[in-house]
Amino acid sequence: MRRIRPVVASTVLVLGLAAVQGVGVATHALRGGEPPVRGLAALPASLQADGRAERDVDAYAGPGTWVDVYDMGAPGAPAPVTPADVDAMADAGVRTIYLQAARDRGSGRPAVVAPAVLGAFLVRAHERDMRVVGWYLPRFADVDRDLAHLEAIAAFEVFGHRFDGIAVDIEWTDDVPRHRERSERLVELSQRLREAVGDDALGAVVMPPVHLEEVNTDFWPGFPWEELAELYDVWLPMGYWTDRTTASGYRDAARYTDENLRRLRDHVGEDAAVHPIGGLAADSAPDDVAGFAAEARRHDSIGASLYDWASARPGAQLQLATALAR
Repeated sequence: MRRIRPVVASTVLVLGLAAVQGVGVATHALRGGEPPVRGLAALPASLQADGRAERDVDAYAGPGTWVDVYDMGAPGAPAPVTPADVDAMADAGVRTIYLQAARDRGSGRPAVVAPAVLGAFLVRAHERDMRVVGWYLPRFADVDRDLAHLEAIAAFEVFGHRFDGIAVDIEWTDDVPRHRERSERLVELSQRLREAVGDDALGAVVMPPVHLEEVNTDFWPGFPWEELAELYDVWLPMGYWTDRTTASGYRDAARYTDENLRRLRDHVGEDAAVHPIGGLAADSAPDDVAGFAAEARRHDSIGASLYDWASARPGAQLQLATALAR
């Protein structure tokens, strides 16, 4: 076994100290100004970041994996994925962890979730020369709240470590059923987020075009591709072939990935940076991953990932990383 004791010790220390620093930073982010407990960051010098992360498109490059709030466990229940899993991710060739960093419950102050755990993920991932993109699922019922959650992710910092990228998961329809109004709110949120983060690279996690245009045309009619094209730097279509039927022809991972990427670039530009998401990983066979990776490479994707780490069969992530590197 490799470095078991140092990893555990580092994680425990981060969890304990980041619980104090992370909570302060996350709640303070909405008020502006300097973090209220900055002095704490000087204590564990070995955990300090070497430098401030640049949030550019490179954060989305290469093989990735996904972790959502459910993977981090419910109160009183063991977490399926913990910061201790970062080493296994790195060993499987993962370069970027896409980590759900905020969740809107409809009340309370918008903030990141489990700041101590997020901090531990950040520190350990950066120790392994990995990137972490924080993502959030807006509900569009209250654009101010959605923006505040995303700003909390952008401001979150523990021992000098911050998220290397910020991504918006654009798929929620329940709270605003009228699609035109929902699109207007999405565009408003995206514009305000762009203003808030400046030149930081933003990722748009989107429903795949085939789903919107062929499979379920009532899901989000008139999706505002054109209005969003200049606001996001990387496009991450959720091309889950496992949700498609064999009869449709789109259960074929290669075909579904190919058509989604062709249509996506028709909407947002031929030179757009794309990072397709494949899966669901639990139901994806080796042939699925091989076809997915081949099409991702053929379309000059900057990276690709499987959803998600907790459900992936053993070897799937390493297979993806190996295929992308060819």
